[in-house]
Amino acid sequence: MICLSLLLLAFLLLAQEAANRPSRMSQKNAVAVGKAIYFLTNDQANGVVAIPIGADGTLSQGTVTGTGGCGSVALNSDNQPATPDALVSQSALTLVGDHIFTVNAGEPVAIPGEFPNTVAASIKNNLVERTWSHGQAAPFELDQSTPPVGPTNTVSQTFFSADESLLFTTVKGDPPTNKTGFLSAFAVEQVQAADGATVMTLAGVDTRSTPKGTAVLFGSQVIRGTSNMFVTDAAFGAAILSVDPVTVEATTIAKVEVDGQVATCWVAISPATGTVFVTDTGLNRLVEMNIQDASILSELDLSANGDLGLIDLRAAGNFVYALSPGNGTTEAAVTVIDVSGSSGSATMIQHFGLSCLAGQNAQREWRFLRNGYISHCVGG
Repeated sequence: MICLSLLLLAFLLLAQEAANRPSRMSQKNAVAVGKAIYFLTNDQANGVVAIPIGADGTLSQGTVTGTGGCGSVALNSDNQPATPDALVSQSALTLVGDHIFTVNAGEPVAIPGEFPNTVAASIKNNLVERTWSHGQAAPFELDQSTPPVGPTNTVSQTFFSADESLLFTTVKGDPPTNKTGFLSAFAVEQVQAADGATVMTLAGVDTRSTPKGTAVLFGSQVIRGTSNMFVTDAAFGAAILSVDPVTVEATTIAKVEVDGQVATCWVAISPATGTVFVTDTGLNRLVEMNIQDASILSELDLSANGDLGLIDLRAAGNFVYALSPGNGTTEAAVTVIDVSGSSGSATMIQHFGLSCLAGQNAQREWRFLRNGYISHCVGG
């Protein structure tokens, strides 16, 4: 069985309406918070962990619900398991309405490709799109194996534009072998099905662009109200791309190197600060960047909590939640950061250990609950 503490990979957060309001709320001492965080175990018996968020933004008791499928692990250049970032991606699960969609090798829903590692959903178009690097009808044939050898030359993230008219995907290049990374854009089209019904689907051909100066595109987030997106690039740091509304090709409008980085890969925009936070799998720090020019605003050193590095993260209300996958010796954990004091104010308020979700007792105490399995566990 794959060790769960190594593979806590994908991470998302369900925010209340209050989380989208400005951080300076009218009621004294009011705190904008989310409802819960969710992440994928990516274990042999795959599952989704749900941890509620308290009124003060901190985390408490959580549950695990089985997906009925199994996890997946990419390989590194030495053909060894590519932990801790075993899916080499962002958005391995996504939340739309009251439903969570997740990559899930095997049952319950089969797909034609192999090694799905990122998923996007559009409630407007009634579409769920998952992306992979190899296999039958692969959207991006990257001359990969199953599992793929990465992290370069693999799919990074698939996501919809703000108006859900385009499906974007970032694909990593591999500079040592002169393989060029790119941003893909598929238009969403209306077609008539065989039964006469009108349905939405993706165009048969995408538009690809390689923005100047980018090499290993990874995580992305659309900057609402603009045609821009903030992207990380594991080769140097981060950039802001502008997507032409007619050609849907992307150009680089800002690029910033993050000093001392190992691989800057994941990104989240905070509604409280209006700034961007990025993480690095090899460094236990949170870097805050300007949403307009990608300049670095602050760095929060989290090394005192003992984590080795951070992977996926999400922001909601006055808080940022950053996931550390552990390594089998160091337990997996979520660090909760308060950003209510505006830009530059980031402060750790909780380091929530997840070892109980990976313990032998939790694995033995599964009990059946309708469509899956659920195990109760208290973290701290």
